[in-house]
Amino acid sequence: MEKRIELERRARKANQITELNLDNCRSTSIVGFTDEYTALESLSLINVGLTTLKGFPKLPNLKKLELSDNRISSGLNYLTTSPKLQYLNLSGNKIKDLETLKPLQEFKNLAVLDLFNNDATQVDNYREKIFKMLPSLNFLDGFDCNDEEAQSEGEDDEEVNGNDSEEEVSTEDGDSDDTDEDGDNGEVSLSEVYNDDLEEDNSDWEEGEGGGDDDEEDSDIDDADGEANESTASLNASKKEPENNTDESEARGKKRKHDG
Repeated sequence: MEKRIELERRARKANQITELNLDNCRSTSIVGFTDEYTALESLSLINVGLTTLKGFPKLPNLKKLELSDNRISSGLNYLTTSPKLQYLNLSGNKIKDLETLKPLQEFKNLAVLDLFNNDATQVDNYREKIFKMLPSLNFLDGFDCNDEEAQSEGEDDEEVNGNDSEEEVSTEDGDSDDTDEDGDNGEVSLSEVYNDDLEEDNSDWEEGEGGGDDDEEDSDIDDADGEANESTASLNASKKEPENNTDESEARGKKRKHDG
């Protein structure tokens, strides 16, 4: 235990340490732990193998003490040198009767006590007797005098976070609905896409039909123009032929006169 204490100090002065963890350091008694730790508020001695609390130091500011999973059966009076104790865990020890717990009456601020897995919990009306013995006690083995379970700070935080997350989700859903109604979310609905496709198909079909008719009309016009040009040419030719014939007859008449 002494080596573990030195390791946990980390070169700090004893009167500057407020929290100390000596779990699993293996010792049957308190060794190397002195009254110098005047600022200590939290001490953990879980699964150390303690059979006695003899030699427990004077810790005037100690508020939380973890002594679970040891072999303590008596000697709780050695703890009375720490009058500010508020939390005491003695679960998993060898306490057999309620008489052993009477020294705890000295702790006027003791609010939380855990005796789970001790033989003393099998005594008739155990809970009622403990609450009566220790008037300052709020929770025994995790439940109050009305059998209401105590909530840890972590559970409270989880509940708050859970409520916040639900509100955020509902808010997000509401925003998405609003954007959908207003049409400001930039997304195109399926019906709009479908209508656009129909319009494109119709326009292509109309263009195709219109284009064919136009081509046929253009060809018909061209043919008509060709025929009109041919008719005009024929007419002009027929008009010119009489003129030529007249000229030729006049020439022939002159020739006859000259010959005569």
